[in-house]
Parts: sequence; structure tokens; C-alpha cells
Amino acid sequence: MQLRNQVGLLYPGNEAEVLTELPADALPDQLIVIDGTWHQAKTLLRDIPRLQSLPRYCLAPSSPGRYRIRREPNDQSLSTLEATVAALRAIEPETPGLDRLTDVFDRMIGDQLKHKSTNWRRNARRQQTKTNRPRMLAGNLDNIVVAYGERERGRKEERGRGRHARALPVYWTAQRLVSGETFRCAIQSESLGDAEFRNRIRLSAGMCDDAVPVPSFRDRWRTFLKPTDRVVVFHQSTANLLKNVDPEFVTSLVLKSVNVDPEWGNTGNQPTQSLPMDESRAAERLANAVRLVEYLHSL
Repeated sequence: MQLRNQVGLLYPGNEAEVLTELPADALPDQLIVIDGTWHQAKTLLRDIPRLQSLPRYCLAPSSPGRYRIRREPNDQSLSTLEATVAALRAIEPETPGLDRLTDVFDRMIGDQLKHKSTNWRRNARRQQTKTNRPRMLAGNLDNIVVAYGERERGRKEERGRGRHARALPVYWTAQRLVSGETFRCAIQSESLGDAEFRNRIRLSAGMCDDAVPVPSFRDRWRTFLKPTDRVVVFHQSTANLLKNVDPEFVTSLVLKSVNVDPEWGNTGNQPTQSLPMDESRAAERLANAVRLVEYLHSL
């Protein structure tokens, strides 16, 4: 099969970009999905140099995988079919019939579980589904700063150069939990001149009027942070944005790595006082991350 110039590999990792967080013009035109066990996938990636050179993309599932007849490494792992469907929904949302694929998948699993001959191996450790609450959230939250950043719009001419390792933020927002102190900064970028892009991330033209160069944002962020602060983000891709601004900006915790009950938002016992500081998408996602931190702290 001939690979296109804008081909990518669906494979998790620190350098992988979350498909659902990318603008339409930054999505891959062709996506390779490795089919096999996790061990087989790692072996193929190791033994095929061409795969190693491809930009990597990943998913951010909001609920555990449904492949109950096979043990997965963690609750965020998906079967090949689930991952393929999720990727198609991100890249080609207009594609019809995707629900039919998952319906057939669920029926197949149900049929397998009805027969005693199933080769399903229970993973007792996974069945416990305990939340691996980070110790840094168990005590005083005075030094916890939750942050979220919007990345610059992807450009077609830059695709194929690697894994977008140098993507920079165009809007950065943060909140210090206990004091409620907030940080907001628009960062100068050609992306902010695109009205369609601004509308997608819900940034008004007025919010971009005070955009500053990257070095000024770097200085402002340094001034906001205290020496003892611990920065918390939801996705690794957000941590990568901050690291691309300055390698010294180290994120202390990525919430996506925490095994939390997928129904936590519907339990009714999580704090609700964390409201968006403005109408932007960044503020809304920051508020959700703050709520998750408060929930983990309350356990």
C-alpha cells in the first residue's frame, strides 16, 4: 500500500497527539492502526523502522474499553476495532454506520461470554478498579495549579515533518486551587488571525487584542508560578505545549494517567463551584480539570 505524505500512526505515547484535540487541517489524511495484542504491537513498532518515523496520534477515551473477554493493560486501553471507530469519528465524523460496527462488536462479546469455553482471563487487579489517587492531591492543595492551553492551528505544509513536537500554545489559562488566583494569556500566532479557528476554540477578537509574544508569555508564566507550585494538566498534549515554550516548565501530574471512575461526573458528590472564568473553550476545560482535582482530593 502506498503511504501518503500526511500519514500517521495510531499509537499511544508521550509524543502522541490526541486526535480529538486537533483542528481539522491538522488531522492525518491516512492513519495506520496496528492490529494485534499489545505485545505484538510493540514488536511490530520496534521491528519496522518506517513506523517509527511516522507522526503518532492517540485517543482520549472517556470510558473504559468494552472488550471484556480480553485483559487490557489498563481501563483506558481499547481494542483495535474500538480504537479504529474512535479514530474515524475524530477524522471523518460524517462517516455513516460506525455505531453498527460497535453494535456487532458488543453482540460478539455477549455471545462469547455466554459460552463456558470462553478463553477470558479475569484480571483481579483490574476488577478492583481502585482510583490511584496521586499523593500530591491527598493533602494540602495550596501549591496546586491546574492549567490548560490551546495549541496553534495545524498547517498542512508542516505536516509530515515529525510529531508536531514544536507546537506552541495560543491561549493559556490556569487556576491556583486554594486561593482561586487565575492566569490568562493569549499568545501571538498567525492562528489567531483565523476567525474560523477562533470560533472553534471560542476566543473572541477582543480576547486576542492583548496577545503577547512567546517570550513575554514565558516571563508572565514564570512570574505567576511560585517555587513550590505543582502544575496539573489533563492531557499529556497540554504538558507538551508548555514544555515546547520552555523545557524547564515541568508538569507535575497528568490527570489522564489517573484511574478514575468514568462515572465520577455523575455521582453527585463532586464539587460544583468551579465555573469557567470566561466563555472560551479553554476556560471550560480548565474548570472541568479543576473539578476532577477537587473530586480526587475529596476521596
